[in-house]
Amino acid sequence: MDESDLQILRILEENSRLSAEEIATMTTLDPAVVQARIRALEDARIIRRYTAAINWEKAGNGEVAAIIELKVSPERDFGYDRIAERLSRFNQVKTLRLITGTYDLQLIVTGKNMQEVSRFVSEHVAPMDRIRETATHIIMKSYKENGNTFFEQQETERLPFSF
Repeated sequence: MDESDLQILRILEENSRLSAEEIATMTTLDPAVVQARIRALEDARIIRRYTAAINWEKAGNGEVAAIIELKVSPERDFGYDRIAERLSRFNQVKTLRLITGTYDLQLIVTGKNMQEVSRFVSEHVAPMDRIRETATHIIMKSYKENGNTFFEQQETERLPFSF
C-alpha cells in the first residue's frame, strides 16, 4: 500500500462511481494502472463493497433507526469479538463498533417503527449473555452520514449591486 493506493481509496470513498479514466485524471496515473490497483485492493478486501448514500427520509421508507449502546462483560481470550460476531448476524444491525467511554459497543439498528426496534433490543440484544446494560437512542433526523450531507443545496440569491 503506497500513497497512490491511499489516494485512490480517498477518491473512491468520496464517489465510488468514478471510472478508472476519471480517477487516472485526478491522480496522474495511467487508467490501466488505476484499474489494476483497484482490483488488487478489492482482492485484498481493503475495498469491501460499493454502496450508495441514500437519504431514506426523503425516499419515504418510514423506517426508524436507533443507536444502541451496550455495556458488555468481555470474554476471556476473546474480549468483545464473539459477542460482536453474534450481534452482527442480525439483519437489523446496520453498524456495530467497539467504542471507548461509558459503553463498550455501539449498534445502529433499523426497524419498521419504534416498537419493532424496542422489541428487537428487549428480545434479542438485552437477554444475551455478557450484556450488562443497554441505552437506546432513536435517531430523529440525519443531517450527515459517512461524509454525505442531506441538506438541499439552495441557490444563493444574488444581491443587487449599485454605486
